[in-house]
Amino acid sequence: MNRDLKLQTALAPASGAPGWRTRVPSLRVAGVIAAAVGFAMLAALGLIASMHVSVTDALAAFADGAWGSPYSIGASLNRSLAFALVGTGFVIANRAKLTNVGGEGQLAIGGIVATAMSLYGGCAQLPFGLSFIVPMLCAAAAGALWGGVPGVLKAKAGTNEVISTLLLSFIAVWLLYWCVQSEALLRQPMTSGATLPESLEIPELTKLPALFAASGMNLNIGLPVTIVLAIAAALVLTRTRFGFALRAAGLNAVAAKRAGLPIASSLVGALALAGAFSGLAGALMLQGDQYSLKAGFSSGYGFDGLVVGLLARGSITGVFAAALLFGFLRSGGINMEMVAQVPSALVLIVQGIVTIALAGGALWLDKGDARR
Repeated sequence: MNRDLKLQTALAPASGAPGWRTRVPSLRVAGVIAAAVGFAMLAALGLIASMHVSVTDALAAFADGAWGSPYSIGASLNRSLAFALVGTGFVIANRAKLTNVGGEGQLAIGGIVATAMSLYGGCAQLPFGLSFIVPMLCAAAAGALWGGVPGVLKAKAGTNEVISTLLLSFIAVWLLYWCVQSEALLRQPMTSGATLPESLEIPELTKLPALFAASGMNLNIGLPVTIVLAIAAALVLTRTRFGFALRAAGLNAVAAKRAGLPIASSLVGALALAGAFSGLAGALMLQGDQYSLKAGFSSGYGFDGLVVGLLARGSITGVFAAALLFGFLRSGGINMEMVAQVPSALVLIVQGIVTIALAGGALWLDKGDARR
């Protein structure tokens, strides 16, 4: 009997580990998700009506901003990609029962490094392909470093990763603010008092190539990159020893360690991978959409990606479903504020209602599963 089989025996259902019970049927999960989203939408309609705003006009503005044109669809999908990358990283870390709440900071660090490499790292002089790939890789590496530090603290000192990743997020966000405020760092040269505190626009060769440009859809190669990485993450979690070690560490770290699995390096690797995915999300936002670094660059996408990961319940497919929902909600909410004068904060309220409703639904599903 090999070590992995011994470990599986140690972590068998007799141990009471919830992770080994039968999965909830997908139809029940889909029903709960549909009910949660429907309830949130009804609540949103009620709030719009209470503001004495035409519900019809608000819905029309929302639809137009979310999917009313090829450009709107592309913008919604671009937002969804950032959420999906952060959410995928969260799922990887969560497989070992680690909670990475530092996506916002890791995303910000990725944006800073992608900007620095694009403007001053010589990437614009590289051959086409490397000119935009190198900043992306550097951003992912920076995010991995930012996520790996809490991993080392967790593995070596038992530091709570929720606290360490959150505190590092605050440091990263203020570092972003410093970079765009200081001419010694990334702020564009001030030519007048009206010069905005942001970086110069990155060179054309460092921008991500567009997809379906003729259709007017604002999409870039971040779409296939995200899909490929998500598939790779799913395979790593389900088909590799590293994925098995993560699950074992989450279910019973003592048994996993006795079986000889590298628990410490697995914990560090999980949080580093989560950081890398978030850092790459920052690069996609900078190189594929915004093109210059601003103080509000991250726009709370890291925290939204955290919610996406939570809602996915460990499923990469679930990450994409939740990311699409949040991406289209964001785009529709922005247009609804501009056209129908409905505060875009309403979208945050809807996201909160969806999250609470799904959390309640998940509790109901888990109790029903436990009675089987």
